[in-house]
Amino acid sequence: MQTSDVLAALAALAQESRLAIFRLLVQAGPDGLAASRIAEALGIAPSSLSFHLKELTHAKLLVSRQEGRFVIYAADIGAMNALIGFLTENCCGGVPCGVGGKTC
Repeated sequence: MQTSDVLAALAALAQESRLAIFRLLVQAGPDGLAASRIAEALGIAPSSLSFHLKELTHAKLLVSRQEGRFVIYAADIGAMNALIGFLTENCCGGVPCGVGGKTC
């Protein structure tokens, strides 16, 4: 993962509503949720939700697809794992967690 992508992802997640949206979509799994279901679950106004979804999509943390008249959003689990991998890449001095008594 490129540093610029990491910075964009972290910036997008550094806002309470966007973090809540992302966590909800991680829980929903690959099936994702329609924007209306996200708004309902989190109590976010549709206009605000649209802005937050756009920010998360531009940060490459969400994917969307059209299903009839609905847009379904899902967390990009690959991007999430890449972000976590980037952040933990040098964890424990390069020794895998749990090896040699080290815990992370």
